[in-house]
Amino acid sequence: MQWLNYHHLLYFWTAVREGGIQAASRRLRLAHPTVSVQIKQLEESLGYQLFDRSHRKLELTEAGQLAYRYADEIFSLGNELVDALEGQPTGRPLRLSVGISDVMPKLVVRNLLDPALRLQVPVRLACSEDRFDRLLGGLATHSLDVVLSDTPCPPSSGVKAFNHLLGECGMTFFAHRKLAPKLRRTFPQSLTGAPMLMPAEGTSVGRAIRQWCESYELRPDVVAEFDDSALMKTFGQDGVGLFPVPSVVEAEVKQQYGVHVIGRTDEIRARFYAISSERRLKHQAVSAICEAARTQLFGAD
Repeated sequence: MQWLNYHHLLYFWTAVREGGIQAASRRLRLAHPTVSVQIKQLEESLGYQLFDRSHRKLELTEAGQLAYRYADEIFSLGNELVDALEGQPTGRPLRLSVGISDVMPKLVVRNLLDPALRLQVPVRLACSEDRFDRLLGGLATHSLDVVLSDTPCPPSSGVKAFNHLLGECGMTFFAHRKLAPKLRRTFPQSLTGAPMLMPAEGTSVGRAIRQWCESYELRPDVVAEFDDSALMKTFGQDGVGLFPVPSVVEAEVKQQYGVHVIGRTDEIRARFYAISSERRLKHQAVSAICEAARTQLFGAD
């Protein structure tokens, strides 16, 4: 049986937490070469490279991400053991690692994750925002429990993953108060020639909006395209152009950004998925997210 050297694992864990081997050396009060050599010995014993050394900045490989996740659990549990022996309460939270596709609307994500934070069992969220393909890699290495996305995992991805539809809704169009009255009167025909902020063409909702405009022969003046929906709303708040938002967060957008509704359509559907490596969800927090999304957040639709 191969035994894990926990001293080596501690040095690796500290290097990641501190942001580099030099910072870890100061924290551990050890020489830089000592820490570096022992991390390499850990890599040799595991049979995997944990750091991508082709970059100047400290970056973890997929194996390194998985090793760090386990190391974090191991040393957190060790700290709890000390607290328990000293008679202190532990209250160890349930960890939930969530991958968030970088095109997901942030307000939708906040609503989706809220049920996990309302469980009787305390939950510690670890949210990672990245490109969809990279997040699927996190599922494959089990560094993520679930991925939230506006598109399902395609069969061609090569990743064993299961799509759980959380719900869908129509789209609401907003504009600054100076633009809203004119655009509202003849919506959607008023979109032709109007300054418009658009989700990027590579996004599913961006493609759907463009198809919808073509079907009604609408020709808006697209002044900017965005991968980041929060940035798009900020530009819309300043009156740069009208913008679309999933109707499920309509009330929150009005309140947070002070913009006005100019029209709605159910012909454009925004869909949201939880993607997991399991067909049947076992993680308590992920189950709560899916159940609340289907029965409450998207229930009315």
